[in-house]
Amino acid sequence: MLKKNTERHNDIPIREVRLESEVQKSVEQNVRKSNTELVIVTYIFAAMFFLMIAYLTWFLIAKRTEINANVYNSKQESASDRIIRGPITAEDGTSLAYTTVDYTGNETRVYPYYNIFAHVIGYADNGRGGLEATVSSDLMNCHSSLVEQIRSSGSNEKLQGDTVVVTLRPSLQEACWYALGSYKGAVVVMEPDSGKILAMVSKPDFDPNVIAQTWDSMVSDPSNSSLLNRATQGLYPPGSTFKILTTLAYLRQFPGGYTNFSYDCTGTLSQGDLMITCYNSTVHGTENLRSAFAHSCNTAFANIGLSLDNGQFKKLAEQFLFNTQLPSPLPCSQSVFALKKGSSYGEQMTTAIGQGDTLVTPLHMALITATVANGGILMKPYIVSRVENSDGNVVRETKPEIYDELMTLEEAEILTGYMHETVLSGTGSALSWNSYSVAGKTGSAEYETGGATGTHSWFVGFSNVDDPDIVVAVIAEDGGTGSSTAVPIAQSVFDAYYYS
Repeated sequence: MLKKNTERHNDIPIREVRLESEVQKSVEQNVRKSNTELVIVTYIFAAMFFLMIAYLTWFLIAKRTEINANVYNSKQESASDRIIRGPITAEDGTSLAYTTVDYTGNETRVYPYYNIFAHVIGYADNGRGGLEATVSSDLMNCHSSLVEQIRSSGSNEKLQGDTVVVTLRPSLQEACWYALGSYKGAVVVMEPDSGKILAMVSKPDFDPNVIAQTWDSMVSDPSNSSLLNRATQGLYPPGSTFKILTTLAYLRQFPGGYTNFSYDCTGTLSQGDLMITCYNSTVHGTENLRSAFAHSCNTAFANIGLSLDNGQFKKLAEQFLFNTQLPSPLPCSQSVFALKKGSSYGEQMTTAIGQGDTLVTPLHMALITATVANGGILMKPYIVSRVENSDGNVVRETKPEIYDELMTLEEAEILTGYMHETVLSGTGSALSWNSYSVAGKTGSAEYETGGATGTHSWFVGFSNVDDPDIVVAVIAEDGGTGSSTAVPIAQSVFDAYYYS
């Protein structure tokens, strides 16, 4: 009996130990669980913190220019109390915009070329536009010497803002402006191997010297579009200039067969309820790919459109920056390529000849042409060459930068040959009688708006074919065929570059 009690009493500590062990395990598990949850929460907060830092870094770098240029940025208003807005000059020293100060301290922004640089240089009254907006933070900044800053502070004088030096050439800009004449439209001139924009004209235009006085009348008139920079924001059907990309699509989709291409042009091509005609129903007869391109044979290219894979065609167009933002130094509209897998035969045919729903800006067509001229490599376009302080010391400088390689050298050479043939024997033949050589493509873009119809005149091309100097893109609204209006405008621009 005693022994039994002893055994029962001895069992109590054992159970207590087990209970303590289980409690300890439970506590340890809870601690481990809590630690795990704490680690997870810590990682989440750390990740959120680093994402926030990354976003702020991106925002400050990628959006810096846009933020600084915003007319509502209070930094610029506060800077105007101590800094005189800096000048904008060409690389040869020609003044394109500057600020005068009268004896009472009133400041006036002066544009010595009046309307000629209106859209690209812009304006600084009633808000800001053009370069006056995009480089406003540079113009309202001062990197003058410490001695100069101390002197100005001591004499209670304003500091001189930095100088923005641009790639625009005044003589070439004037030539573009006069050549476009009374046509609404745009002209863009650039160097294909550097990306420098040498001229950019848009019409109708305005005089930035008196924009404060004319502003109300311009914005209250719904028919007035003079504030629109058609070079970067105007969207047009590209017409036959788009055959540059249609040809490239054919080269890529039929790499072994393009040299054997043959088409018998009868002046018209019917498919279902749609009829495509060549200009004036011209019968071109038997055409190879080179001659079809040179003669801008609509029926041959509409037939090519039927043979192309829509998905691959769209992929190529988007590789060439359709449906996306251009690397533009100024605000730019997004070009549109609407053809997609499953599109109808009508959409295939009209897209191939640059009609249908395809829309493009003149700057975009200049970039496509520059890619051909530069052996398949697109350089990032730029207008600001450098920023200098009031002593002429360089604050920052723009270097030529490759944007992307969009086609092979072989593809570029084939397209160059076709574009050269267009000038030698095709629709651009008026440009063949010069001391310089030209490769190009004309376009006659039909449109219909509110029941009204018309034809825009296009030309894109480059000079000195073997070692290209400049690219020129011209759009003249309601100018008719490319050869009748845009080609003579381009001729004047090329002549100004070589002979002025």
